[in-house]
Amino acid sequence: MDIDQLKLISSRQEQQGSSGADQFLKLVQNPFAAALQANAFWASLGTSLGVTLLIAILFSLLRPHNSVVYAPKLRHADDRHAPPPVGRGIFAWFTPIIKTQETQLVDKVGLDATIFLRFTRMCRNLFLVMSVIGCGIIIPTNIADSDHNITYGLSAFQIMTPMYMFGRALWSHVVCAWLFDIIIVYFLWRNYRAVTRLRRRYFESPEYQMSLHSRTLMVTDIPPSYRTDEGILRITDAVEQTAGLPGAAVGRNVKELPLLIEQHQRQVRELESVLAKYLKDPDKIPSSRPTCRPSKHDRKQSQGHKVDAIEYLTGRIRDLEIEIKDVRDSIDKRNAMSYGFASYEKIDEAHAVAYSARKKHPHGSTIRLAPRPNDLIWNNLALSKKARGWKRLRNNIWVAVLTLVWIVPNAMIAIFLSDLSNLGSVWPAFQTQLNGHPITWSAVQGIASPAVLSLVYLILPIIFRRLSIRAGDTTKTSREKHVTHKLYAFFVFNNLIVFSAFSAVWKFVAKVVEARQGNEGVWDAINKGEFFVKMMIALCTVSPFWVTWLLQRNLGAAADLSQIINLTWIWFARTFMSPTPRQAIEWTAPPPFDYATYYNYFLFYATVALCFATLQPIVLPVTALYFTVDAWLKKYLLLYVFITKTESGGQFWRILYNRFIFAAVLANVIVALVVKARGTWTQIIAMAPLPLLMLGFKWYCSRAFDDQCKYYTKAPRKDAEALVGPGKQSHRKDRLGTRFGHPALYRSLITPMVHAKARGVLAQVYRGRIESDGASAAGYSDIVMESMSRSEPGKAARFAPNAPFEVVPENRLDFAYYKNRNEFGEEHGGGEIYGRPLDLVSERSQTPQSFAGGYDSPSFSRAQSPAPSYSRRFEDESGTTYPADYHHPAYRDPSYGDLGDHGLRESIYTHTNESESRLLAGAQSMPVSTPREQIRMDRWRTGGSGSGNDTLGEDPVSYDSFPKGRA
Repeated sequence: MDIDQLKLISSRQEQQGSSGADQFLKLVQNPFAAALQANAFWASLGTSLGVTLLIAILFSLLRPHNSVVYAPKLRHADDRHAPPPVGRGIFAWFTPIIKTQETQLVDKVGLDATIFLRFTRMCRNLFLVMSVIGCGIIIPTNIADSDHNITYGLSAFQIMTPMYMFGRALWSHVVCAWLFDIIIVYFLWRNYRAVTRLRRRYFESPEYQMSLHSRTLMVTDIPPSYRTDEGILRITDAVEQTAGLPGAAVGRNVKELPLLIEQHQRQVRELESVLAKYLKDPDKIPSSRPTCRPSKHDRKQSQGHKVDAIEYLTGRIRDLEIEIKDVRDSIDKRNAMSYGFASYEKIDEAHAVAYSARKKHPHGSTIRLAPRPNDLIWNNLALSKKARGWKRLRNNIWVAVLTLVWIVPNAMIAIFLSDLSNLGSVWPAFQTQLNGHPITWSAVQGIASPAVLSLVYLILPIIFRRLSIRAGDTTKTSREKHVTHKLYAFFVFNNLIVFSAFSAVWKFVAKVVEARQGNEGVWDAINKGEFFVKMMIALCTVSPFWVTWLLQRNLGAAADLSQIINLTWIWFARTFMSPTPRQAIEWTAPPPFDYATYYNYFLFYATVALCFATLQPIVLPVTALYFTVDAWLKKYLLLYVFITKTESGGQFWRILYNRFIFAAVLANVIVALVVKARGTWTQIIAMAPLPLLMLGFKWYCSRAFDDQCKYYTKAPRKDAEALVGPGKQSHRKDRLGTRFGHPALYRSLITPMVHAKARGVLAQVYRGRIESDGASAAGYSDIVMESMSRSEPGKAARFAPNAPFEVVPENRLDFAYYKNRNEFGEEHGGGEIYGRPLDLVSERSQTPQSFAGGYDSPSFSRAQSPAPSYSRRFEDESGTTYPADYHHPAYRDPSYGDLGDHGLRESIYTHTNESESRLLAGAQSMPVSTPREQIRMDRWRTGGSGSGNDTLGEDPVSYDSFPKGRA
């Protein structure tokens, strides 16, 4: 905005009359005028508590009869992760919430959820203690020390603020700022220490001790000359040599395989949707067949015209599966990427190397502890440092642009949408409509503003999550932490600073322009603008708005408990739409908990409360009330309803701690601004150490706790027991190439699902059968239609036995029957809570459990009863241990041969019938490398602790077994 525009604004302010422009300027200077009435607080309090109590009662009545919605984890979790049993009484759900302790929560809900509940309780206790000081010291002081000649006749909300305090009376705010910071430091330190204890206990848990990722390092940015298994070992040894030689696996180039699988999944879901709509009523099939436009990725079809949807999609799926099989067969182990993994015999060895490498980049690479395999974002692992830096810069630019662009609509919502009479003041035609239909527009006003803001709050996490993926994050956990960070920055800037300081900045600019028009100097004009006074008055004036806003947040907590949004959407979809069997199954699964969104909400509420703690102390008990209610409700939801989609082991705590430190410093700045406006420089100097002390406290906690939270140990054991003797097999036989291999190499493809009610007419609408050059089972991943009819035993089915569909009866549209399938389980807990750990190492075979063949075997892929929860370790029927990577040529020794035409090479799918899975029951065990072959991998060591006496325990075929393949 230039000087001429400012002069124009100033000149308009001086004009007399009631034009739309004049009204607009007045509204912009104070957009919260309608929210400053004292009765707004009591109305919000009554509405919040009343509606929350009503929803809680309705929930208590509905819960015993709707376990699918209100206690899905009771139906699906295994014995270890199952929540405590809950009775059918109306208030029976109170008992497990009260009795379940934190030590039990770690096993029941995981460490991420446990830390979330601890953070909620910390906020509750923190604001309860601060409420005592705020309501017991600040409010009486503000009322007693205010100028009574000015405050006579004003509302209670205005008198409770420091707006009318001067001079020495503001020492009470300086003292309270110190007290608040001391309280914040105590609670943060106390909970940081408790989180550290939880992390140490997590490290010692059997689940972590038996996991593969706990002993594995991830190496990225590997230079071309080191992109071999041996090259990874050289890189890790350059940091620190350990007693045992690790096993290594370098990443492979999977080409366009992930894109093809993504297209396949999209086409399968589209075919399911088309069939669900077309066969919604099998007795009244529409005369016209459904049509669709060819996929833009399909080069066989010309674009721009519609084709028969069923025939095209089945043909497209067939072509994609053939292409996927061809690409998988063409993957070459020698085509390495810039990332890889190294797995150690002992956890302390892996963590010691990671600790030593935290500030090192051997040969330009980066070494860190490996996350869980299902936590990886595989497409970003191969990015170079330069590419990742450019993506991160571009992402930050987009976030900054989005934040700035939202300022204008954010201000307009605050001014007009929250009070439509303001819109009528600047739009006479709308004022006529407002006067003619007041009831209708009142309803619109009550719904429009919350609906628009809620929609924005729902969309923003999706936008930031996609931006974070494109920014090059290598794990889903780091992506979620970045989403939390960006959401918090967006909310603080737009919803706190812009909302609260907008009128003060506007008035200040107008005052400066007015002074400049009087030929005064720039500095004199700024001084006459009284920026600090106007800012303090603006913050005090807007404080009641935040009090009422926080009161209304309890409604959101109650809505989460009632699952009203989920129930409404499912009812609408079942009533007015044609859901597919897959969608119906997914609706019965425990929904994932969105940590990034909820952490952002909690951090933002806490920041608002801290910033207005001295300006409007009543905000403290209001915030304490919210966290008290939500700590109770969220505990039930995390115990019985929500699951953690990707467990990070409590890695969110640091971002919460850092944001709380920032909120405390921002609150100190607000207090200093008030003191500067009406106090003395001595008071400012007394507050100056506070930000420095908070930063010093942050440094202390980082030094005292961070390493304990992140690393199991800082140095490996050097005693004799730590050495791996000759002939002793180690956990390095964990087949890293498969367990930490790209999922696109081995993941079975999904099969289109059709409702059983359409079985009789399916043969009429499906005009072909999918075969593959003499291999009838080489097409779709699951061949479930049999030649014999299930509904009429002894009679032939009415459709081709190889038709590529899975028929799902009505009584099996339940997640309980499919939770052991990767296509369903990974999106709803990853199998961890269902007794199907994806990262567990077997004690006998020392092979990652999920790839030994147990859980994706045919007996589990087509369940005829609810899938059980398994905690046992799978082993082949004959006792023979096969390497998990055996099914893929990229990780197989060519000298082994095919070991029989058992179908593993014919088909790209793991869902085969039982007879196929038993054909190798008596096969000979896999060849084992001799110690001489194994020792050769550590030939470059010159006397390290692992030199000469370690058994590699890997396949005899490594990268350097190929001609000219040594680094």
